[in-house]
Amino acid sequence: MSQSPGRKQENHKISRELFVLTYGALVAQLCKDYEKDEDVNTCLDRMGYSMGVRLIDDFLARSAVKKCRSYSETADMIAQVAFKTYLGVTPSVSCSSATGNEFSLILDKNPLVDFVEELPAERASLCYCNLLCGVIRGALEMVHLAAEVTFRQDRLKGDAVTEIGITFLRKPEDRKHKRN
Repeated sequence: MSQSPGRKQENHKISRELFVLTYGALVAQLCKDYEKDEDVNTCLDRMGYSMGVRLIDDFLARSAVKKCRSYSETADMIAQVAFKTYLGVTPSVSCSSATGNEFSLILDKNPLVDFVEELPAERASLCYCNLLCGVIRGALEMVHLAAEVTFRQDRLKGDAVTEIGITFLRKPEDRKHKRN
């Protein structure tokens, strides 16, 4: 029996919707388990970090990408390949520093919040999608790129866009390239 070309896309959409709904339930449960938003944010970051540490192997195997030679290439790879592969969106990338080690990923559409209208007033400091920061940080760390990853803007908090900031913590020349 042959599978129609549109079928795979349909399955991908269903699994993404299931992930988004499951993620919403996870965040709701964490909000019940922890009184402070900071504790929920930390937990989401830790969970994302663990996912990123494991997800990088899948990403490298699926995408067959070459080694990035600069932070700019790395940021583009995250936006154009990783986000597209796992979330079905392609954020735009902007460099936000003269030193070339700070980048912003700007998401016009964030699939993780498809079913979220707004955060409750008592959860104003909750970073609902903090899992993404942890995933990026964990994956980068596994390819020996220490980075700080944070949300700079969030549509759920009334901002015009969702912006994830990535600051690479070492200068490119600090990385050792010697191989014996």
